[in-house]
Amino acid sequence: MNSTQLLKSALAGALTVGAAVAASAAMAQAPMQMTPAQMKMQQERVMSMVQKDHMQLCYGINAAYKNDCKAVGHSCAGQDSKARDPNSFVAVPAGLCEKIDGGVVKAM
Repeated sequence: MNSTQLLKSALAGALTVGAAVAASAAMAQAPMQMTPAQMKMQQERVMSMVQKDHMQLCYGINAAYKNDCKAVGHSCAGQDSKARDPNSFVAVPAGLCEKIDGGVVKAM
């Protein structure tokens, strides 16, 4: 294999890897589509975890697409595109929410 063919192969491989990474990143940020039954199960799972594991709902600390349940503007976990949304919560260990900058126990 000469150097031109080697260079072309390396470039094609790099472009393929770059396209795959870009596609997976786009898919990771796309909101999930859930049925109403799945949304209800998700809500029940979060509330069960909160009670069983001594957790509390902490509003205003979520990362984009990392909320735990529905809120204003969306109907399911993982759909809030706005980071630190005061209407979206993340379940955290009890007593931790007040220690996190911007974290409040009640929705705004």
